Amino acid sequence: MSVSSTRLAALGIGLALAAGACTPLRSHQGYVVDTDLVNSIQPGVDNRQSVLQTLGTPTITSQFNGGDWYYVARDSRNLGYTLPHPVSQITLQISFDQAGNVTTIRRAGVDQVADISPYGKTTPTLGRQRGFFQDLFGNIGAVGAPGAGPGQGGMGGGRTRP
Repeated sequence: MSVSSTRLAALGIGLALAAGACTPLRSHQGYVVDTDLVNSIQPGVDNRQSVLQTLGTPTITSQFNGGDWYYVARDSRNLGYTLPHPVSQITLQISFDQAGNVTTIRRAGVDQVADISPYGKTTPTLGRQRGFFQDLFGNIGAVGAPGAGPGQGGMGGGRTRP
């Protein structure tokens, strides 16, 4: 093999790998929606047991207000090593009354997806900024110091005797 053919083969492999990184990746997460089954659930007719038998186990259950059930399905796409972006999402919320009967069914789409951008690796706070050494050595001398408040300074924390 000559040097030029080796370079040509390496260039071809490099181009194939680069083209593979631009291939869109598709993913589905959560519940697989069957519209006929979802449409068969009726408020006032179905209860927790019938919803469980028809739709299966919910994705999320609420701990408040009688325990609403949520069925979430999301389709995402991304290129190579980028973060996935939601393309479509269906959120089905089923609310129950105290007896366990279905009261309302709500549907929401991708418009309800919130894009959260974290602020670095720390939570911003109001007040002064402390560094590593202030956090490490900041309390030296503060505990039990005179004038730190009633019961905090001196030995025993009681009143002094004349």
